[in-house]
Amino acid sequence: MAHFERSLRSQFFLTGPRPCPYLPDRSERKLFTTLSGARAEAQHDDLSSMGFRRSQNIAYRPACRSCSACVSTRVRVSDLAPNRSQKRAIKRNADLARNWLDPEPGQEHFDLFKEYLAARHGDGGMIDMDAFDFAAMVEDSPVRTHLIEYRLPAENGAQGALAAACVTDVLRDGLSLVYSFFDTSLTARSLGRFMILDHVALAREAGLPFVYLGYWVKGSPKMDYKIEFQPSEILLDGGWTLYAPADDDASPSDSIED
Repeated sequence: MAHFERSLRSQFFLTGPRPCPYLPDRSERKLFTTLSGARAEAQHDDLSSMGFRRSQNIAYRPACRSCSACVSTRVRVSDLAPNRSQKRAIKRNADLARNWLDPEPGQEHFDLFKEYLAARHGDGGMIDMDAFDFAAMVEDSPVRTHLIEYRLPAENGAQGALAAACVTDVLRDGLSLVYSFFDTSLTARSLGRFMILDHVALAREAGLPFVYLGYWVKGSPKMDYKIEFQPSEILLDGGWTLYAPADDDASPSDSIED
């Protein structure tokens, strides 16, 4: 209740309707507020626990009148036991070097980001982002944010090629994957799946109970993978609830954009 009362001190706004990027023939609206000042981190923590996501200094969540398909999802770190497919992803990427960076991307990060968008989201709204837009997406954060990169092995102590990266927020109770991208030519590595599993390992090491994955949209091939990581919790009207997968939900054999 205290978290909810603090969040009410913020001023919220509602966007106009626009085409839904996940489900055909539907429109979306978003409720949003600005994160700023000394309260930004506490505000972000509180709103994340209420299903909000962050984009730069904006916290938002769906507020669609006739649709509730977007469901906030988070992985229960201490209980996750990787299945066979996930174990293979961990093993295949054991040779990657992980680096925690300040949210200050370089040209190599931008190049990989653009290649990823062209390969996987060529019809999306981000495809026209330039280097300045990308830098703002990563750098303009009023909360604790890191750029976590994964590099291929290299000989003679040289820095390996960039394979994947993720913009990650550190919350009071977990890690939040803001946006991840990777080399789509490295299909066998299952890099999309691996980054989530590695964030679970990072959260476990830090004693954080959750990894926030954003919105699961059942029926959307772009978003179905988020329910693969079990056990997970989804946010319903009554609060965060342990999710029991149905037979027709995403499974490890489904696409995870990797």
